Amino acid sequence: MTLRLAILDQSTIASGRGADDAIRETLALARLADDWGYGRYWLAEHHNSQSHAGSAPEMLVAAIAATTRRIRVGTAGVMLPHYSALKVAEQFKVAEAIAPGRIDLGLGRAPGSDGRTAFALNPNANEAADRFPNQVMDVLGWLGDGLPEGHPFRQVAANPQVPTRPEVWILGSSDYGAQLAAYLGLPYCFAHFIAERGSEQVMALYREGFRPQPGRLAAPHCALGVFALTADTEAEAWRLYKSRELWRLFRDTGRFPPLPSVEEAEAYPYSEAERAHLDRIRARAIVGAPEQVKARLEALAAAHGAQEVAVLSPCHDPAARQRSYRLLAEAFGLTASPTPLAAE
Repeated sequence: MTLRLAILDQSTIASGRGADDAIRETLALARLADDWGYGRYWLAEHHNSQSHAGSAPEMLVAAIAATTRRIRVGTAGVMLPHYSALKVAEQFKVAEAIAPGRIDLGLGRAPGSDGRTAFALNPNANEAADRFPNQVMDVLGWLGDGLPEGHPFRQVAANPQVPTRPEVWILGSSDYGAQLAAYLGLPYCFAHFIAERGSEQVMALYREGFRPQPGRLAAPHCALGVFALTADTEAEAWRLYKSRELWRLFRDTGRFPPLPSVEEAEAYPYSEAERAHLDRIRARAIVGAPEQVKARLEALAAAHGAQEVAVLSPCHDPAARQRSYRLLAEAFGLTASPTPLAAE
């Protein structure tokens, strides 16, 4: 089976540029990804962050869906405990009206923020997180499955009424989401770029526990969210990686600044302990020339039984990031078959 390729975009804020620049860079890359033949473009959700600008992925989904022709557009994901299930269902039915048959709704349980910010978004966030499976069921109900007898909102309709519905995914970085996706018969995406340990076991748990559901998947279908970066040469890819490497050091010590430039990373005074920590990460990083990255992605997907890979490639230089995705598309032999915009 040919590995399917998608893009995962956190709308990363780069040092020296603003969050508004990050949003515009996301919109520009999505249009290029549509031309290059990528299957999906997924937007992440983060709040109160100096690192990532994508606080409202549903708005980016609508903007990208309206300005692309064939690529599927979705979230990775909407952090459902912050929100009303009805409102999320309505947002994505609107997106379906904009781009019928091209919308993905990835749902996650994590806060995508610190505890104080999660409380500001929803004072009942902790309780809502415990109710995540019920919320997912409610979203599915309002998207077309229908709410069960006795549900207090059974007579409430999610509008607009549209003939198609989003493809719902469960996202996660632990076995919790995997088990829920398996139980509900939904596709599952594991955030490998967040949690590598035990990832193969989590994916196996999803496949083994999968229960086909009427109107959903007949068999398990899973994806990996993976960091990967390529360039014209292996040396250039590793040079570009330096900014992500320094940002990763900051993240691992509880700091979330804008993505440093390569020059800032090269000038940083690493301690011996910091260098040793990053060397361990570097040994596993999927970085290199296009064919090297392609081989690593295919091997990783095969080891996890994944049919798709959503590639995250934060890069300080937006042109270098675009080049990385273009080279990867060429290495995988992606081709696009343009279709007219709905307004044309």
